[in-house]
Amino acid sequence: MTIRTCDYIVVGGGSAGCTIASRLSEDPDSSVLLFESGPSDRSPFIHMPVTYYKTQRMLRRIQLEPLRHQFNMAPDTGQARVLGGGSSVNAMVYIRGCPQDYDRWEESGAEGWSYRDVLPYFRKAEANESLSGEAHGTEGPLSVSDQRFTSPLTKEWLKACQEAGLPYNPDFNSGTQAGCGLYQVTMRDGRRCSAAVAYLKPARGRKNLTVLTGKPVLRILIENGRAVGVEYRDGRERRVVRAEREVVISAGAIGSPRLLLLSGVGPADDLRGVGVEVKHDLPGVGQNLQDHTDCFLIYDLNGPYSYDKYKKLRWQAVAGLEYALFRTGPVASNVCEGGAFWWGDASDPLPDLQYHFLAGAGVEVGVDGTPSGNGCTLNVYGCRPRSRGYVSLRSADPSVPLKIEANYLADQRDVDVLIEGVKKGEEIMSRPSIAKYIAASHKPSRPLKTRADYDEYVRRETQGALHLSGACKMGADDMAVVDPQLRVRGVDGLRVADSSVMPYVVSGNLNGPTIMIGERAADFIRGNRG
Repeated sequence: MTIRTCDYIVVGGGSAGCTIASRLSEDPDSSVLLFESGPSDRSPFIHMPVTYYKTQRMLRRIQLEPLRHQFNMAPDTGQARVLGGGSSVNAMVYIRGCPQDYDRWEESGAEGWSYRDVLPYFRKAEANESLSGEAHGTEGPLSVSDQRFTSPLTKEWLKACQEAGLPYNPDFNSGTQAGCGLYQVTMRDGRRCSAAVAYLKPARGRKNLTVLTGKPVLRILIENGRAVGVEYRDGRERRVVRAEREVVISAGAIGSPRLLLLSGVGPADDLRGVGVEVKHDLPGVGQNLQDHTDCFLIYDLNGPYSYDKYKKLRWQAVAGLEYALFRTGPVASNVCEGGAFWWGDASDPLPDLQYHFLAGAGVEVGVDGTPSGNGCTLNVYGCRPRSRGYVSLRSADPSVPLKIEANYLADQRDVDVLIEGVKKGEEIMSRPSIAKYIAASHKPSRPLKTRADYDEYVRRETQGALHLSGACKMGADDMAVVDPQLRVRGVDGLRVADSSVMPYVVSGNLNGPTIMIGERAADFIRGNRG
């Protein structure tokens, strides 16, 4: 099918893109075309919560530059390449960040993005299963639910947190994050509720909405200072489709700056240096790259108390039958069930650490098991890192990989916060309620005794949390890429709407905030500024 023109083009079928395309298509007089470079979300592994780790094959692996502050290791990162984007492959944890994150955005120049301004959009998006009141919505497209199944080991870990001094927090999205508790998750009836399920599926029957999967957009067409369409690849052919009203880039924290740069919008000297025709000199494109930093503690258990036992076929059969009959049991678990927010820097007015407890060994870091065959993992996240990286082009050829300087742990404070987080994590794991299940520490494999031990461990074991953001930041200063209505500065008819516009990464998982950004973008485009 060849489409020559439409009103709106949305590039990227992720958390924000699905939201925007759905909302814009509510107007029957507007035609909307959504591009997703990856396939549709048909894989059953997407929709069964416990198998989200199998969706990692749907991530586009992106090589990072050697990490100068981490022994020059050269890991990769990932960006979802499937309809629904990150919301189709993540652990379904629903976190908004803390109110002060958004107040900080406004103070930095993102006028109209305070917590008071964004809260109505969180509520608009949300259909909460059990919470209501001023902080929560109950009638939105996105199902946010309590866990259908929680491992008994997770409950023991929460007791250990309280034994270590963390209060129980029944709602991390109430406006107060500190404490430990069970995460709410983006599920509906025991199945993943991605942005594709929540927003796009109900809209697919509209004649004014077209969704093209497997069609990578190569560049935005800019004529006389205005975005007028896109060039995309259809098999071996290149095609063009024009937009009568606007083009919206929602290609993710790496994909959005990449597309702007390939289209000639970015630092002029850098673009000329790789042979890209400059359409608009915008120095902030690709700068301000941020990610949460993630350090792992993994423990060997003294019995079959974790989800690792389900690697055996007989346990898989039992769990599969329970899920098929009742949509509950271990298959309905997101594995990442328990969490906490706490302090690494006691002088910070807000918690700057986030914990995820997983009742299983750390497959995310290549640990496929522990000596006993049963393990558990505690992820220690730095919530508000100070380190910044950047994204740049190596070539004008879209097939050539980007240069991505993540620059993790460049700021010593980020290391110090994680060191304190690891120490607090070890303290929690030593408390009676969880310690009775632990045979030994698997990672680290030897006791950390000195400050130097902790420093080396953190630098060697920390990786990005796949919460990339910030490289098309919103604001009013010279390095801002978009204004507070998400319009690309200096180019008419073009917006960016996804996690890349965040001036500062929020304190928690990014799916909920990115959907909120999509909701706001749709309202801006339709002219509703309220």
